Amino acid sequence: MRKLISLLLALMLVFSLAACGTSGESETQTPTEGQTEAQTDNNTEAVTDPAGVSYPVTVTDMAGREVTIESEPKSIVSGYYISSSACIALGLEDKMVGIEAKADKRPIYADAAPQLMELPNVGTAKEFDLETCLSTEPDLVILPMKQKDTAAALEELGVPALLVMPESHEQIIEMFTLIGTATNSMEAAQELIAYYEAELAEVEALVAGVSDAPVVYITGTSSYLTTAPGQMYQSTLITAAGGNAAGADIEGSSWTEISYEQLLAMNPDIIVVPTNSFANGAPDFTVEGLLADAQLSEVTAIKNGAVYQMTIGFEAWDSPAPSGILGVKWMLKTIHPDLYSQEAFAADVQEFYETFYGFSVDANELA
Repeated sequence: MRKLISLLLALMLVFSLAACGTSGESETQTPTEGQTEAQTDNNTEAVTDPAGVSYPVTVTDMAGREVTIESEPKSIVSGYYISSSACIALGLEDKMVGIEAKADKRPIYADAAPQLMELPNVGTAKEFDLETCLSTEPDLVILPMKQKDTAAALEELGVPALLVMPESHEQIIEMFTLIGTATNSMEAAQELIAYYEAELAEVEALVAGVSDAPVVYITGTSSYLTTAPGQMYQSTLITAAGGNAAGADIEGSSWTEISYEQLLAMNPDIIVVPTNSFANGAPDFTVEGLLADAQLSEVTAIKNGAVYQMTIGFEAWDSPAPSGILGVKWMLKTIHPDLYSQEAFAADVQEFYETFYGFSVDANELA
């Protein structure tokens, strides 16, 4: 089905290009969106790519800000791991001139775009380095939502900045479209979107008949007494994979502390520890530590040994990056191994990284 969808998209693109070519036979040109009458009089004044992106182009970012980009960006700064990973998937890594802190700790960069680890460090979502960012002379800056003030400062200096905040599958696709439009990479964005939507549809079909969904608790990255509220992307992974998110009724949009009593009351059937828990966690924040915690001995997941660590060594699949679709499928094979096997998962991971990141994955590393 995935290959069929990709073929149909390719055929649609071919037909649309053919239609554009025939329309040019008319003596009078009609201005495209984003062009003025004066621009159509001289074709060199308006730059239009085959996917329909023309410059200057105005986009609305995920904070609702209208941002005008005068010409196709040749130098991009990404101050956010999520947008950096998206830029690689869209083939923009060679245009990146600045990147978020700790890039050398990201396995995906070492495998897909090692040159990114040598780029200037522009800081974190909490402490952005505006001076270093400006020294790279960026044509476009992509920032997390927490950096609204930085985006405003860049705007005053004449540097277009986009704010992104993907916390759902729909918002991930919105981010792909936003970055694709802003950077003239919509063809790659459309391919990624088609893949993402086809995979989600496949998962939805597999779990459609599930009548008794297990309760799944996902820990935070610094303690197993923090979890994801229902509004967080991590909870949507569980729901999409045919589970009930233990934190679904918790208010908020960031990792939330709970008590032992609350975790006992949730009584999850499965506990999941995220990929990057070891980066911030206490020494005992491990699967073994959870299983050995006497205060949790009555939790069903602990009794049954149903505590799982997400795969280490690639990306944080519980994050709203392009590989978030692999997070859904990892959840599916963990929650419903009868519906989706480890072997099928390994094949899908290999296909994903070969298609969008250009490197091969050893299936043995995914066990």
